[in-house]
Amino acid sequence: MAAVVLPVVLVLGSAGGAGFYVKSTVDKADTTVTTTHWGKHEEGSDPAGDAHRGRHDTELSKLLLPVPEGYHLGPDVDENGNDTSLSGKQATAQLKATGRGLTGKQRREFNERMEKFGVQGVAGRSYVDEQSGLVVETTVIKAKDRKALRDLQSFMTSLTMEVPGAKKGPKIEGHPKAKCTLLPAEKGVEVDDMFCSAQVGDAFVSVYVYGPKPMNKSDIAGFLKKQLDHVKSPGEYV
Repeated sequence: MAAVVLPVVLVLGSAGGAGFYVKSTVDKADTTVTTTHWGKHEEGSDPAGDAHRGRHDTELSKLLLPVPEGYHLGPDVDENGNDTSLSGKQATAQLKATGRGLTGKQRREFNERMEKFGVQGVAGRSYVDEQSGLVVETTVIKAKDRKALRDLQSFMTSLTMEVPGAKKGPKIEGHPKAKCTLLPAEKGVEVDDMFCSAQVGDAFVSVYVYGPKPMNKSDIAGFLKKQLDHVKSPGEYV
């Protein structure tokens, strides 16, 4: 399963996956500057409309929580920007690219696994709390293989808890299977960070949060609850 999960974490879950593990929080961009990058645009409504709340022109981008009051769009998550959506075909192509360097047989098996995973799309968005400066990076992955998504959450939870000094994070009201991990700060760095994940139907949601100490864990738990509720019932984008 790791052969499927690890590439997903590295390529698709960069917003809330591998980023926390390399502890790059101290090198993050200036969160006082809002950068709006629409990434790869698919057919749909004009992403410029209601831009301050985030794009909503794809099925996956509609699953991301619209920027709530008191927040604005945050720094770029990766090379795709701070508010992006990839189709299943685009995401699968990026996954397959991680198999470069394998032998011919290994590469074929790897590509077959990627196809079997059935990625239907990936979307990511970052947010900044205007008062605290806390940054929230959210990724939503949809896939046909729900078991693979469950394995992905289990893998990510185990990985974060293996970090020396990691502790269990807050529970999320109404979402008992959501898991959060409080990650230890590097020595001399006044930054808190936390990783949370949950499976909601055929979607895997990961949220990575970092910012100045002390982190308001109850506020973040409330933010995640809103995000997970939104995935369950996206409703009308307003």
